[in-house]
Amino acid sequence: MPNIPFIPIIVIILVVVIILILATNLKIVQQSKAYVIERMGAFHAVWGVGVHFKVPFIERVAKAVSLKEQVVDFAPQPVITKDNVTMQIDTVLYFQITDPKLYTYGVEHPMSAIENLTATTLRNIIGDLELDQSLTSRDIINSKMRSILDEATDPWGIKVNRVELKNIIPPREIQDAMEKQMKAERERREAILQAEGQKQSQILVAEGEKQSVILRADAAKQAAIMKAEGEAEAILKVQQATAEALKLLNEANPNEAVLKIKALEAFEAAANGQATKLIIPSEIQGLAGLCASAKAAFESAGEGKKA
Repeated sequence: MPNIPFIPIIVIILVVVIILILATNLKIVQQSKAYVIERMGAFHAVWGVGVHFKVPFIERVAKAVSLKEQVVDFAPQPVITKDNVTMQIDTVLYFQITDPKLYTYGVEHPMSAIENLTATTLRNIIGDLELDQSLTSRDIINSKMRSILDEATDPWGIKVNRVELKNIIPPREIQDAMEKQMKAERERREAILQAEGQKQSQILVAEGEKQSVILRADAAKQAAIMKAEGEAEAILKVQQATAEALKLLNEANPNEAVLKIKALEAFEAAANGQATKLIIPSEIQGLAGLCASAKAAFESAGEGKKA
């Protein structure tokens, strides 16, 4: 077998080692991340997004820091109000790391430091308020805590964006009293709503009756108007018929005897009405007498023939 040269094997091993060293020291910083780099144990730089090469055995990544907004929920803390009522309050903190260097070297265990600072600040604020104020002033408490915590954590490279009181748990006896008060308030509101409903119902009934009366009156009015219009139309038609009759009579050139007979017929029709007295002109009286004499003569002639 041919002897393999010893030097090429060493070269190959060295190349592989160099490649491994380069691969392990090539760092890619992702979005919303920052790397704190130390050189020979001292702070060297903060790497942002991109590709970076770490000098082997000399530099190291001290801390990888997330620059996103973070949320931490702290356990309930006992606090005492100004009127000596002990409550349990838990808080939610929204914060963001703005300076990776200060966050890395500013304080040991920053989350524990923030939790203790939050509890202390909460006790100080609640201690100046009575129970009723504590229960009704959440926005004010949140604003004060955010301002105090943001100022206190600024040297740590942390910005406090928002603080929320998640739960305020008063003592059991106060909870019972509050439940009774809330129950009474609900019953009062239900009674008000029920009374308001009855009131609206009565108003609607009254409005309905009012509209019904108005509609009935309007219907009676329309009926009276239609009746009056019908009577007026009937009178108009009678008058039109009379006028037509007079027109036809006038066109026929009647003599005096015919006119007197028509006049007599008109008085006969008038006699059938409600009048108790009639005044008959002398001309018509003469004609009536003539008619009566003629009627009597005809009746006498009839009786003579029967005899």
